Amino acid sequence: MYYEMTIAGCKRQLPLCKLSDDLMIGAFIIIGDQELTVACARDLLKIAPEYDYLITAEAKGMPLVHEMARQHGDKKYMVARKGVKLYMTGVFKTEVRSITTDKLQTLYLDVADAELMKGKKILIVDDVVTTGESLYALQELVKQAGGEICGNLCILAEGKAGDRTDIKYLERLPMFNSKGEVI
Repeated sequence: MYYEMTIAGCKRQLPLCKLSDDLMIGAFIIIGDQELTVACARDLLKIAPEYDYLITAEAKGMPLVHEMARQHGDKKYMVARKGVKLYMTGVFKTEVRSITTDKLQTLYLDVADAELMKGKKILIVDDVVTTGESLYALQELVKQAGGEICGNLCILAEGKAGDRTDIKYLERLPMFNSKGEVI
């Protein structure tokens, strides 16, 4: 089963994936879709507040933030990693339980990136917001680093996330029952 929608002018078929016996979600995969990544970055920049740095979580938000930074002329953006890397000089960390991941994850921010963020306007970007758990984790890292959150952007607000006033998004993505019907 698929759900067809147009996102940033690009028509896509999202496969429906079972979360439970009575709930399915549309799988939105931006990785590898250059046309969609470029279009979404363009349209998100149109609604973005003024910022100093972008931040996203590894991995699905990375091509989006990279393209947004490229189009905007930014020389640097931040990525909260899912594991500590050898090059990190130290880390801030927080935990997150995403709706699409079956276990608790930890996100890490390099101290060097945190130093750059201190006192700066930080724009948090994600591909999809559903429960907001990844968003909250990124907000926590920005606060730990001393950055000022100037906004939260995502491509799709899924389910009740579309009712939130603290995020800006391009499209609403419904949730589905076991028959693939919008709920």
